[in-house]
Amino acid sequence: MRVIAGQAKGIRLQTPEGLDVRPTTDKVKEAVFSAIQFEIPGATCLDLFAGSGQIGIELLSRGAASVIFTDKSRKSLQTVQANLEKTKLQAAAQVFLRDSLVFLEATDNKFDIIYMDPPFAAGLMEQALTLAQEKLAQNGKIICEYPQEIKPKTVFEKILLDREYSYGKICIGIYKFKLI
Repeated sequence: MRVIAGQAKGIRLQTPEGLDVRPTTDKVKEAVFSAIQFEIPGATCLDLFAGSGQIGIELLSRGAASVIFTDKSRKSLQTVQANLEKTKLQAAAQVFLRDSLVFLEATDNKFDIIYMDPPFAAGLMEQALTLAQEKLAQNGKIICEYPQEIKPKTVFEKILLDREYSYGKICIGIYKFKLI
């Protein structure tokens, strides 16, 4: 697993041991960043269920102003910290040891880009989307990674699925505000 582009391009990242973390493949990561590349510079971002932090680190490497990483696993966040130090991107990062849903309920921040890749079997995607829609900045995007067999709803109170991409068994959904 490596940083694909930007100031930390090519740096290899650590991954926590065990089955709890499913790193996003380079193919999927390249597709996600191709879809949002022009929205990244200067963006305030949230990497929910951060795992190794590779998505948030890619955002920082490509010019995001800041990224908040949140995960309830101490082991995952130790990996995020190590990867931030290795890439020298820690100055624009904040790392929170907290359940992602609890973080969404508590934060007053608004984000231009929210990325979420929750544990698939836990049924957290729709709960997270419901909470995240309240934390989305004007013209912001929520990007979700999920398996084809567990697709979330396409329409919520304030957001709707704008685009969906499939890569083998994995889907990427990009949500945005509904037009009023």
